[in-house]
Amino acid sequence: MSDSGPSPTIRLDKWLWQARFVKSRTLAAALVAGGHVRVNANRTDKPGARVGPGDTLTFPQGHEIRVVRILAPGERRGPATEARTLYEDLTPIKASPPENPRYEGNGRPTKKDRRQIERRDKPPLE
Repeated sequence: MSDSGPSPTIRLDKWLWQARFVKSRTLAAALVAGGHVRVNANRTDKPGARVGPGDTLTFPQGHEIRVVRILAPGERRGPATEARTLYEDLTPIKASPPENPRYEGNGRPTKKDRRQIERRDKPPLE
């Protein structure tokens, strides 16, 4: 029976940077220090907190909240395709906002366009 030992861990700020969620380690450290990151549902403000495979991170990115499960600690900040192998994205998919269902032209429809839209959308008489 082989014992592989404890799973490898990495600093939280370094992992966020290597997985390409932030542009720099400084920004990653500021994100964590600001208390905006949760590790396994527990808020942390320590950029040096150790994370490893199996840990779940919740943090803001842009205008959405990201939820990811760490699959690997990573060895370097490589290309995006390599970074994508470091995590599994668990972020719930939001429904896209409804598009304007009627007018696909540019700008405001003219009176003629509105009449055509109304004719097209009007149910047939029974």
